[in-house]
Amino acid sequence: MKTYIKHDPWQIIEDQFRPDHNEFSESIFAIGNGRMGQRSNFEEYFSGKSLQGSYLAGIYYPDKTRVGWWKNGYPEYFAKVINSFNWIGLDIRINGQRLDLAKAKICSFERRLDMQHGVLRRSFVVQLPDGAEVKVEAIRMYHLFASETASLQYHVEALTADLDIELTSILDAEVVNRDSNYDEKFWESLAQGQQGDNLFVSSRTKKTGFEVCAELETLVTGAGGVIETEQTIVENGYMAQRYRATVARSQTLCIEKRVAIVTSENHVAEKLKMVATERLTELRAFDFDQLREKQSKAWKAIWDESDIEILGDIAAQQAIRYNIFQLNQTYTGEDARLNIGPKGFTGEKYGGVTYWDTEAYCIPFYLATQSPEIARNLLLYRYHQLDKAIENATKLGFGNGAALFPMVTINGEECHNEWEITFEEIHRNGAIAFAIYNYVRYTGDTDYIWSHGLDVLIAISRFWAQRVNWSADKQQYVMLGVTGPNEYENNVNNNWYTNRIASWCMEYTLDCLRNAERSQPEIFTTLVDRLKLTAEEKNHWQYIIDKLYFPYDDKRKIFLQQDGFLDKELIPVRELDPSQRPINQKWSWDRILRSCYIKQADVLQGFYFLEEHFDEDTLERHFDFYEPLTVHESSLSPCVHAILAAKLGKTAKAYEFYLRTSRLDLDDYNNDTEDGLHITSMAGTWMTIVEGFAGMRVKDGQLYLNPMLPLEWEGYKFRILFRGATLLIAVHADYYTIENISDTAVHIQTVTEAFVLDGQGRKKVSQVR
Repeated sequence: MKTYIKHDPWQIIEDQFRPDHNEFSESIFAIGNGRMGQRSNFEEYFSGKSLQGSYLAGIYYPDKTRVGWWKNGYPEYFAKVINSFNWIGLDIRINGQRLDLAKAKICSFERRLDMQHGVLRRSFVVQLPDGAEVKVEAIRMYHLFASETASLQYHVEALTADLDIELTSILDAEVVNRDSNYDEKFWESLAQGQQGDNLFVSSRTKKTGFEVCAELETLVTGAGGVIETEQTIVENGYMAQRYRATVARSQTLCIEKRVAIVTSENHVAEKLKMVATERLTELRAFDFDQLREKQSKAWKAIWDESDIEILGDIAAQQAIRYNIFQLNQTYTGEDARLNIGPKGFTGEKYGGVTYWDTEAYCIPFYLATQSPEIARNLLLYRYHQLDKAIENATKLGFGNGAALFPMVTINGEECHNEWEITFEEIHRNGAIAFAIYNYVRYTGDTDYIWSHGLDVLIAISRFWAQRVNWSADKQQYVMLGVTGPNEYENNVNNNWYTNRIASWCMEYTLDCLRNAERSQPEIFTTLVDRLKLTAEEKNHWQYIIDKLYFPYDDKRKIFLQQDGFLDKELIPVRELDPSQRPINQKWSWDRILRSCYIKQADVLQGFYFLEEHFDEDTLERHFDFYEPLTVHESSLSPCVHAILAAKLGKTAKAYEFYLRTSRLDLDDYNNDTEDGLHITSMAGTWMTIVEGFAGMRVKDGQLYLNPMLPLEWEGYKFRILFRGATLLIAVHADYYTIENISDTAVHIQTVTEAFVLDGQGRKKVSQVR
C-alpha cells in the first residue's frame, strides 16, 4: 500500500516528489473529459520512471495476438486504445541546463488534482547546478465544455537570479505503446506543418485507418509582453517551436498551450484540419481564466447531480468523490458508440476496451445519476454488436442464432487471447442480460424490451441451451469446462454462479416473452417469426431450467463454488503470511489454482444479482463461508462484499470493504495502480454507499430505502434520479430525510411504510439501522 496521498475533501494532493512511485502518481492524477484524456505526465522533459500516455476514445489498433500455443477459435488480435499525440511537451533549458526533475535538486514539489473544478495543478522549486532557484507552476485542463480541446498554462519564475531560458513547445505524433506485442509502431504520419502561428500534425492508425489531426497554439509571454517564435522545427510526425527569453529575478515567464484533437470517428477525414482550426478558434474568445471558469461551471453541473457528501470522515469523503470524478471524466454518455474501459484514459493495460464490468457495475451508477438515455446507450452498445456476438458463438461451434458476447471487445469482436477466459468465462453473457433487467426495473422502460432487449435475451438463452449437456450419471443438465468470476479457478465443472445466471437468463427471457405475447401481440408475433422461435424451443429452455444441476453441500447448507471445491485445503486468508500477498504477484499459477483462495465474489456475485431469490439466513451462511477465503485481488470484489455485509447488518465489515474499494487506487491496495486506475470498479464504490449503506433497491416499481450509518460517519447524503424525480437523501444517526427537489411525485417504500412523496415534498423517517 501507499498512503502518501493527503486527505482532503475535494483535492488529491501529493506533497513531495517520489521518483520511484512516479508512475503510480501519473495514474492517480490522470485527467480527461470523456472524449480524451491523459496520465499526469510532466510537461517538461523527464528522464526518470514514466509511462507516457494520452488516449482518444474509440481510436484503437488490432495488435496481433501473442500466444505460446495457438488454439482454434483464438482471436487474431487484441484491440488496444493506443497512446496518442503528446501535445503538452516542453523542452526547457535554463542557463544552458535542461530542466529535468530526475536530475535536478528539488526543494519542494506538489501535485494537486482539484476535483471540484476539474483542474490538474503542479508546482515545484528546483535549484540548478549554478545555484539559481526556479519555481514552476503548471495548470492543465481537458475541457468538459468542449471535449475535443484541452489547455495548459506553465509559469517559470526566477527566484534568486536572472535566467536565460530556451524553450521548445512540442507537438509529437511519433508515439509508441509500451505494451505493443511485437514492438510495433501503431501510427503512420500523414502530414505536419504550420498555419499562421499554429502547428499541426496528422496521422493514421495502421490497419484500422483512423485519422487524427491535432492543432496546437502556443503563446509565450514575459514581462515585456509576447515573445515571438525564434525557430520552427519540422520532422516526420513532429512539430516544435523554439523561443528564447531572459527572465529577471522575481519575474515570470508564462507559456500557454491550447490544443484541438479531432478524429475521423467524429468528422469526415478530409475536413479534420479545418475542424481542428475551428475548435481552436472557438476557444480564442476566452482567456485562460475564463476557460477555467467554464470548466468549473461544467463540473459544477456534474457534481450537482452526482456528489455524495460524507460527514466526519475525510478519507471516506475524498475517496467517493475521487471515484465519482474519474467515472464522469471517463464516460459522459454523449456518444453511444463508446463504452467504459477498465482503465479509462489512465493506462494501457486491458487495452481500454469493454468488459462485463460495464453491465455489472457501471450501469447502476449511470442509471441513478444521469438521464436514462445514458444507461440506455450502454445497452444499445451491446445490441448493436449482437451480430458479432452471434458470429463469435458460431466460431466456437454454436448455431441457431446463439450469441456469446465477447469477454473483451471494442467493436463487437472477441479480442481476448487466454483460453481460460476467451472460451470459458462465459458468465459474461449473464451480466449483459442482467443489465437489461436492471435498466427496465429501474426506469420502467419496458419498450426497450420489445424494441431491442428480447433480441439479445433470446440469443443469449440459445447459447445457454446449447452450452449445457445432459449427464446420464446425474440425470440432470450440467455445464462443464468454465471459469467463473473467480479467475483463480479455471476449467471447472458446474461453477454455481455460471449455472445459476444461465438458468436465470432463460427464466427472464421466457417471462419477457410471455409479457410480450400478452401485452404486445403484434410485436410478439413479428419477433418469433423473424427469429424462428418455436414453442418447442421455449419448452426446452424450461426443461433445462427445471433439470439444471447446482453443486450443494448438505452439511453446511451452502452452494459450492464448483464441483470438488471442498477437496481443497480450506485455510482462511487471515492465516496467510502477509509477505505472500498479493498471491497473484507472489505465487505460481499452479499454486493459485490448487488453493482455495477466491480472487473476487463468485457465489456471492450471484447472491448480489439475484438477492430476491434468497433469504438473509441463506445469504449469511454463504457470506460467512466464502468471504474468509476471498483475497479481493480483483478491484471488482470489495464492493459486492460491502453491499452484502451491509444487508446482513455487518456494519464494521461493510465499512472495511468500503474503504478498500473506495481507496483501492488512492492507497494502491493491490500494488498495480501504476498500470492505470480501476475505473469500472469505481462505480462499485458508489454502489457500496447507495445500495449498501443506504439500502436502496427497486421493489415492485417503487424506490425502497433501508439506510444504515457506519460508526465512523456523522451522516451522509446523496442525490439520485428515479423515474423523472430528483431525490436528495440525507442519513443521520437516528433518522433520515427524503426530499423531492423535482415536480414529479414518486412512490417510496421504507421498512415501516409506503407513501407517495409529492414534488417539492419532504419526508422524515425515524429509522436507521
